[in-house]
Amino acid sequence: MEVGLRLAVPVFEGVDKETFLRDVYPRRRPAVLRGVSVGTCCDRWTVDYLAERGGSKDVKVHVSAEPQMDFLHKNFLYRTLPFDVFVRRAAEKKHADFFISEEEYYYLRSLGEDPRKEPADLQKQFPGLAEDFCIPQFFQPGQFFSCVFRISSCGLQLWTHYDVMDNLLVQVSGRKRVVLYSPQDAQYLYLSGDKSEVLDIDNPDLERFPDFVKARRYECVLDPGDLIFIPALWFHNTLALQFGVGVNVFWRHLPEESYDKRDPYGNKDLVAAARAMQATERALRALEDLPPDYRDFYARRMVLHIQSRAYSCPQEEAVQRDYSAQSL
Repeated sequence: MEVGLRLAVPVFEGVDKETFLRDVYPRRRPAVLRGVSVGTCCDRWTVDYLAERGGSKDVKVHVSAEPQMDFLHKNFLYRTLPFDVFVRRAAEKKHADFFISEEEYYYLRSLGEDPRKEPADLQKQFPGLAEDFCIPQFFQPGQFFSCVFRISSCGLQLWTHYDVMDNLLVQVSGRKRVVLYSPQDAQYLYLSGDKSEVLDIDNPDLERFPDFVKARRYECVLDPGDLIFIPALWFHNTLALQFGVGVNVFWRHLPEESYDKRDPYGNKDLVAAARAMQATERALRALEDLPPDYRDFYARRMVLHIQSRAYSCPQEEAVQRDYSAQSL
């Protein structure tokens, strides 16, 4: 099923810090980056090497009988495995040992030492592997927030969501499809918090989600060694076309006080945004005291007021012009 407009994410070759800061970062749009040095990980991180160097420390992993993991309705289990056992299972298509079924899917998103307080950092959780990975120096050291290690079974698809920080996804091994949606298309994604309720983005239920077809879809496939820059607030959905290993690097591009200090994952709304959402909820509750026709009228006025005060200039024409030559 063809759903909405599909556009290719632009590719930049031979990207260094100067190129990134001049040609990529100011655009505030996703971009695939090639030719970026990330260390020896792309050559070394085989299944055997990961198992040996990562060791037998326990890791908490997602396990699902379904290839499309749904964080809203939790169609997966959390289970704990030694890291070396997990890596070998995740690389298999059928499992002699399993929790749900012999064809179950595995996903690791590394956590901090205290997951409720501390962001993930590859250097701290997997020092033996961190030696092989070099973080691209595209931001100031003081802006660093987290370095997240990710491993996915072949065929695993993760839910569509946004983060409040800029990040680079480094695809170390395996191929991965990445689909993104602009923050300006949020009204078409049927959001519940920071996640979309549309689980199957390739064959959506258009009776439940009729406006989903209006969302512009940006798409690319990452090969080993590729990076993708995902600006804050851009929705993204990933599909592992092969067993894959990747590293996400998040950094604070806004003043540190803008972010919730209790957020170790980098996905809680900014402090000012959270306050605004709470105020909006109070305003909506106040409207409930009005008769339906008055409630409708003043709700529409509120929407118009927000649009006039807070919306950016429409960028649809600019986006179309920038990406039209690369449409899929």
